[in-house]
Amino acid sequence: MKQPDLSDLAVPGTTLAVRVTPRASRNAVIRDGDSLRVTVTTVPEGGKANAAVIKLLAKALGLPKSRLELVRGETARDKLFRIAD
Repeated sequence: MKQPDLSDLAVPGTTLAVRVTPRASRNAVIRDGDSLRVTVTTVPEGGKANAAVIKLLAKALGLPKSRLELVRGETARDKLFRIAD
């Protein structure tokens, strides 16, 4: 499955609400209207799933991973990311 192009969202200061599904059958970023869903194959232990989500989102946004900040939801399925300046 081809990852969506989210470069239109890659504006500094933008916040992205993301619904995460760990232990999925494949890694994917799904754009559903205004919402984003990310599925990752990794387990939610020790921040492994968060790291996988950041890697996938950064690639889809065309940004380095260091520009994505997890603002809220470190242990929740619903997360809020901010694009750093």
